[in-house]
Amino acid sequence: MPSIIGFMPYPQRPVGSPHRVVALALPGVVLLDLAAPAHLFGHCGGPRYSFDLAGAEAGPIATSTGFDVVAPHGLATLEHADTIVVPGSERRERPAPEILTVLRTAFARGARIMSVCTGAFVLAHAGLLDGRRAATHWASATRLSELFPSITVDPSVLYVDEGQILTSAGVASGLDLCLHVIRRDHGSDVAARVARRTVIAPHRDGGQAQYIQQPVVPARDDEPGLAETRQWALGHLGEPLDVEMLARKACISPRTFARRFRRETGTTPIQWLLDQRILAARALLENTDLSIEVIAGRCGFTSTTSLREQFARRVATTPSAYRRAFRTATSETLPVH
Repeated sequence: MPSIIGFMPYPQRPVGSPHRVVALALPGVVLLDLAAPAHLFGHCGGPRYSFDLAGAEAGPIATSTGFDVVAPHGLATLEHADTIVVPGSERRERPAPEILTVLRTAFARGARIMSVCTGAFVLAHAGLLDGRRAATHWASATRLSELFPSITVDPSVLYVDEGQILTSAGVASGLDLCLHVIRRDHGSDVAARVARRTVIAPHRDGGQAQYIQQPVVPARDDEPGLAETRQWALGHLGEPLDVEMLARKACISPRTFARRFRRETGTTPIQWLLDQRILAARALLENTDLSIEVIAGRCGFTSTTSLREQFARRVATTPSAYRRAFRTATSETLPVH
């Protein structure tokens, strides 16, 4: 007889009207895929979000781990969800017609639909990924492409944001996707506070690699890590940093530096610098009255045009529009080196 985890719905928040997130768990659900949205939108979400769990029907749902979780709701609760999250499952068969119908109906009325890991297969069966780019666990990407050739499956990225539809790679990347959504909804300051509470990185860009061939670099006396150099770079983002300068700081050759950097972080030094500069610009836009020109200079962009171009590519909006959307009520200048 499997053990059962009682999954009680979160009460309605007393402040305002929270954004209602409902996870749809199907048989074989992967617990970490479910835990990520439950923790970030549920445990850490109030008062901005409420969180509920639904199944094809209310009651126990078998998990991939061997015990059950209990869904307090059936499919009807998805009719009132603002965001629906479909966690991954060890099963790949086509879901029941009523499940596909409720997802299509929710999408048609404007609900945001997210999948974690192999939850992308459910969205694909519903036709919601047709003609779109999507992510799933790298080990399942080929199968998803074969079954649904109209989908552009990217096997390397952490998550893909297509606006109303968002998909993520395997297990832990569900945390990255949920943080991305919180950042999109409420700004980087709120997302960073949730990340600190959860003790995870506040931002991993969706285009970052799903996995690193050598995720743990052996410690060697003659090959120290580059964390100190990265920390130094964060304090000098306004300067014209490049691989050669960072390599000199680390006292190694540029070629060796670039190789070690990718091995430690899964990305290139230039890509990492761009990520950090965008994050710094977002924080200044949210929390200061500094002009776009000053922010561009402080964050290491060569011009306001360069900032706007990179902002449009990575945040899908302009710096001015971002500031209007996420400007905090009280303005305090943040220290920027």
